[in-house]
Amino acid sequence: AAAGSYVPTVRTGNLVYCAGTIAVLNGQQTHVGQVGREQTVASAQKAAEVCALNTLANLKAAVGSLDKVVRIVFVSGFVNAVDGFTESPAVINGASDLLVRIFGEAGRHARAAVAVNGLPRGSTVEVQVVAEVRD
Repeated sequence: AAAGSYVPTVRTGNLVYCAGTIAVLNGQQTHVGQVGREQTVASAQKAAEVCALNTLANLKAAVGSLDKVVRIVFVSGFVNAVDGFTESPAVINGASDLLVRIFGEAGRHARAAVAVNGLPRGSTVEVQVVAEVRD
């Protein structure tokens, strides 16, 4: 569910823009804190997977079925990390690899993976997705 003045998804034409999701499962955050302090690269990769699953749940709610996904177009990944952290791409691979496992070649996407010094609710990772869908 959206945690502010926005909606989880917006569809324009055949593209669905998914708002950023954090790692929440059954109403509880699964990963909190910075990579390089409270979290490791491996645990942050798991957080990225949870974020991607939450994004897919929002996408499914928006279009009715993940079978309508033509391809994943773009992923933005944000990693809450200590100063100087350079492993953001490895962390966001948790989300990217999951999308490829689910959608095969249609899951391959363009991407940004950025380290930041804070995310909502202290989350370790936040993921945003743009997907192409069909009716």
